[in-house]
Amino acid sequence: MAVSHLQCKECKAEYPLEALYVCDQCFGPLEVVYDHDRSTLDVGELRRRIQGGPQNIWRYADFLPLAGGPPGPSGRLASRVGLPAGCTPLIRADRLAERLGLREVWVKNDAANPTHSFKDRVVSVAVTRARELGFETIACASTGNLANSVAAHGAALGMDSYVFIPADLEEQKILATGIYGTTLVGVEGSYDDVNRLCTELCAERDWAFVNINLRPYYAEGSKTLAFEIAEQLGWEIPDRCVVPVASGSLFTKIAKGFEEWIELGLLDGGGPSSIGSSAPRLPRMNGAQAEGCSPVASAFAAGNEVCRPVKPSTIAKSLAIGNPADGPYALDLARRTGGSVDAVTDEEIRAGIKLLAETTGVFTETAGGVTTAVLSKLAARGDIDPDERVVLVITGEGLKTLDAVRGAFETHTIAPTIEAFEAGVPEGTAV
Repeated sequence: MAVSHLQCKECKAEYPLEALYVCDQCFGPLEVVYDHDRSTLDVGELRRRIQGGPQNIWRYADFLPLAGGPPGPSGRLASRVGLPAGCTPLIRADRLAERLGLREVWVKNDAANPTHSFKDRVVSVAVTRARELGFETIACASTGNLANSVAAHGAALGMDSYVFIPADLEEQKILATGIYGTTLVGVEGSYDDVNRLCTELCAERDWAFVNINLRPYYAEGSKTLAFEIAEQLGWEIPDRCVVPVASGSLFTKIAKGFEEWIELGLLDGGGPSSIGSSAPRLPRMNGAQAEGCSPVASAFAAGNEVCRPVKPSTIAKSLAIGNPADGPYALDLARRTGGSVDAVTDEEIRAGIKLLAETTGVFTETAGGVTTAVLSKLAARGDIDPDERVVLVITGEGLKTLDAVRGAFETHTIAPTIEAFEAGVPEGTAV
């Protein structure tokens, strides 16, 4: 199995595997195409090879856009070094399910990655490809988590890095980026302004902008979430996935990961028709956005096929992309799988963070508050069959957005005596 070429998602024009990201014929986005030889595929052997692989995303090397063969016994090729992303926990969340009136909910906790977000997956792939292409400097436009990951990978690999962020980003994310020794640039404006500047710089500098000129390779890293979820569920597909939507890339690439494995016969059951059926189908895909930046949710509600750009105003800064590049593809995916794209208020986001923490012990950043709040909304609306197996994708750590939970609980301050404790601390405070 090998990566074949780049292809335009719109006109299907083909391009070589270089640092390209937009079609020069129709200006459509480019994506990676693979050459999987199904005629000689031994599903059992492939499953065994995956299970015997390293405890990181390189166990899925056959499905990633990199040169060379699978990793050796050490779990790495010469270029596949740095931070070991992936293999994060999939936690059965029975207390959350009970609170929402559902039977089976699983939390995919990608805060367990090296820099505490799913971005380590996409950066690992992009930076590895950058090294293969001969780049010496990596860079990105970021709403925070990507900044952390690019800076950390640059430090681990000894590569120069430049990280561009909105100047008003959460302090925790700024601190967790600058500490790695990167060149940190705060841009006055929104993420869309940052991305526009980086696109211009990309044409001027011989740098690997992981989410611009290396975007086709970078985006493929998100597929590994689908691969892990399916493997952790015993090679089965969940009935539904609830996923945060910023650019829409994560949302669509998770589905692409499931699709690739379905086509190769690696998966059993699952999908909207899974109850009483063994035919593998895609899960229902539910996207989650904040009302203060919900171009995809608004387009879904209006029945539109394209998204109208908006000016972000939300506490969920990691999802604050007002002009999402993959918005139209996210809309199509939600509709064809019988899912939806919903938006929730900042107060609902805070409540979602608290609900997830109280019922699972997982403390998520605001993006996870968005997905948890949307899951709550779907359950309350009756959109989820009680017998469905639902996976909630949590993409980042709560310590990155501490301001969002200030005032969410009470501290009982007492004198150091038993009498003060008995008088000042109520019983049964556990939720």
